[in-house]
Amino acid sequence: MSAFRTAVESRDLAAISDLLADDVVFRSPVAHKPYEGKKITAAILANVIEVFEDFHYVRELGDDAGHALVFEAKVDGLQITGCDFLVLDDNGLITDFTVMVRPLKAAHALAEAMGARFDRIVEMASA
Repeated sequence: MSAFRTAVESRDLAAISDLLADDVVFRSPVAHKPYEGKKITAAILANVIEVFEDFHYVRELGDDAGHALVFEAKVDGLQITGCDFLVLDDNGLITDFTVMVRPLKAAHALAEAMGARFDRIVEMASA
């Protein structure tokens, strides 16, 4: 999934959005329910790119069933490690996007930062 990795690392929001299927399902590590659809997923990713500091992928794993991209970053000065689990359709578009992060203190900081942006995310997705 080098196209997605390149798009994220270069902070290319248009390229990230182009790699999402219209019916993508995004599962956040800090939300209780999945978010369905390209617009809301793209809005979430656009905001998390701003929240993460010093973001970089450190490992990529994949097979025919999907890909896992391990990343490191900081949130509010706290080190965070996470993994993006991606499932692709036959056209190479992301249909399922699940994120997991650790440690708990950094996950709480991420939840707080993204929660503060929730109205903005919804507004972006509605545009």
